[in-house]
Amino acid sequence: MGSATTQALAASTQALAAANGVTLDTARELFAAARAVAESSQLSGALADPAAPAVARQNVVAAVFGGFSQDAQSILRAVVAERWSSASELVDGVEELAIRVAAIAAPQTDIGGELFGFSRVIAANPELELALGSRLGAEDAKAALVEKLLAGGVSDATSLIVTSLVRQPRDRRIRQMLARATRIVASQGDRVVATVHTAKPLTDAQRTRLSAALSQRYDGTVSLNEVLDPAVVGGLRVQIADDVIDGSISARLADLRQKLAG
Repeated sequence: MGSATTQALAASTQALAAANGVTLDTARELFAAARAVAESSQLSGALADPAAPAVARQNVVAAVFGGFSQDAQSILRAVVAERWSSASELVDGVEELAIRVAAIAAPQTDIGGELFGFSRVIAANPELELALGSRLGAEDAKAALVEKLLAGGVSDATSLIVTSLVRQPRDRRIRQMLARATRIVASQGDRVVATVHTAKPLTDAQRTRLSAALSQRYDGTVSLNEVLDPAVVGGLRVQIADDVIDGSISARLADLRQKLAG
């Protein structure tokens, strides 16, 4: 991510915080805008052109997305008023804001947990992952398949996020997109996501203690995503972003073998 994009995304997120009454329909419109911009080099070039005045880029938004709600148009105007490092990063920015709006619209829903749960379903079904990642099938057909798989099992917000991502993969793997969406949802809720690998399910007491310890260490509320992994043998392996805390017996044995060999 370029420095210009970092600043643009921060400013756009602040503009989102000032928006009132955003809904899942607002998120749906932003996803549609991201897709439209990604599919048109002419449109993406006009909206990301650093040589064009901000007001000119905002006029393009009004001309192309004038049928959208005022909230969606306001957010898009804020986005294009900023300077982005590239057109693709502008698209990423609009997509991130769509995910954030979905999280805002469903504050009582565990969207992050539902996204993680679906990512585990994908991980356990290589054929499904291959089908969703193939360039041969139509994106709308893939979205319809995902919608059918999710029907009744997740919230409307999660279903919207997943089907929208599947419609606009832009050469990204499905699990990569889901992991990014999970981080964005956690960030919107001022949370940190910890993926916990364990040989057997944690008890409620263990989850509470682990969450409290990690929250203190990382100075914020930590959400736990649990992965059952027989390779852990005993103990836990916890990953938060690039940090890995490996307290598993298998890791200790591997460390011991390395010391003995050295």
